[in-house]
Amino acid sequence: MPINSTKEKRNLRIVFMGTPDFAVKSLDALYEAGYNIVGVITAPDRPAGRGRKVQYSAVKKYALGKDLRLLQPTNLKDVDFLNELKGLQANLQVVVAFRMLPKVVWQLPEFGTFNLHASLLPDYRGAAPINWAIINGEQETGVTTFFIDEKIDTGQIILQEKTVIGSEETAGSLHDKLMHQGAALVIQTLQLIEEDRVRAISQKEASTVKSAPKLFKETCQIDWNQSLDTIYNHIRGLSPYPTAWTYLYDEDQKQILKLYEVRKELEPHTYKVGQVIVAKKMLKIAVHQGYIVLEKIQLEGKKAMPVKELLNGLRLSEKANVR
Repeated sequence: MPINSTKEKRNLRIVFMGTPDFAVKSLDALYEAGYNIVGVITAPDRPAGRGRKVQYSAVKKYALGKDLRLLQPTNLKDVDFLNELKGLQANLQVVVAFRMLPKVVWQLPEFGTFNLHASLLPDYRGAAPINWAIINGEQETGVTTFFIDEKIDTGQIILQEKTVIGSEETAGSLHDKLMHQGAALVIQTLQLIEEDRVRAISQKEASTVKSAPKLFKETCQIDWNQSLDTIYNHIRGLSPYPTAWTYLYDEDQKQILKLYEVRKELEPHTYKVGQVIVAKKMLKIAVHQGYIVLEKIQLEGKKAMPVKELLNGLRLSEKANVR
């Protein structure tokens, strides 16, 4: 049936839910496009850093700066919060980088609740899609908007857009790329909803669907017995956060070494895997098929810095190794 282009647009009353910088770009896109944002929901304030100073989320800072109505529930099923949410009389909820919503929340608005996810669903459902796409050596990823349902990242897809993952891409650079791309996709999705032109499709289920589980410290430890490409992808997929790490051994000392920026060298050698080599103001680690050349690292108890600066005061023996 042909769509009536003269149909009156829906009057959207939007509640936005999000917490980190990734979400701010989408919220800003809504605000700048003139959408009616009746409320913003973000995480409660939490103490952070050595001084345990209370920190606002990035979304809260933005909302306060634009004088938007702000809610910070600790329990999304709390009766008082639900009553306050209903009182906003929203007919659409937009979710970007927020926690899992209970059914009583996501089913509330007339036009539904949609989420922006930083992958091409159904692949990389979960908490860390940007990191895992690089760790797994993918050459493309993208962003998806979908209607939320009972499970995590399984709802009907509204829109998707692909992007290339560069051979030197890090989680940080891909995060920023997808943040901007995702904000544009959110606006496109809103346009479809306000014009009642959404044609959502169910996700295809397959045994080969790749997941993106939460990252833990042990996940980030480097296995130097892996291939050159696998180690390289692991490091850049965790840079700058939460950061790949290893143990650096030298003489009778052992310390944690974090790796932020590296490059790979494909070159045969006779060193043992994990051997640390200092040569020509360069620091590199021997692996199968070549070397991981360190360019920006952080020694335990120190600040992250370029290796060229670090080598001015760093003394390593010929026995130095990582594992």
